[in-house]
Amino acid sequence: MDEVLPLNLLSRGQAAQIEQLMGDADQVHRLEELGLRAGVAIEMLEPGTPCIIRVADQKLCFRDADLFNVIVRPGAASCGE
Repeated sequence: MDEVLPLNLLSRGQAAQIEQLMGDADQVHRLEELGLRAGVAIEMLEPGTPCIIRVADQKLCFRDADLFNVIVRPGAASCGE
């Protein structure tokens, strides 16, 4: 799949690769500190508000406002457990 979309449009269990982090410098820096960077594989564990994603061996929870700052490419390799 070649299209990119906001993180909140992923379905439960869907894997994706982070393409871009959007927002002001402080927001982007905070997301990067959590391990979200371009090229990182993620998995949507629980869509909705809030949502839960898996990044490497950790689970992260996001409020709706944060979701639109993470642009992903669906269908990436597994992020591991």
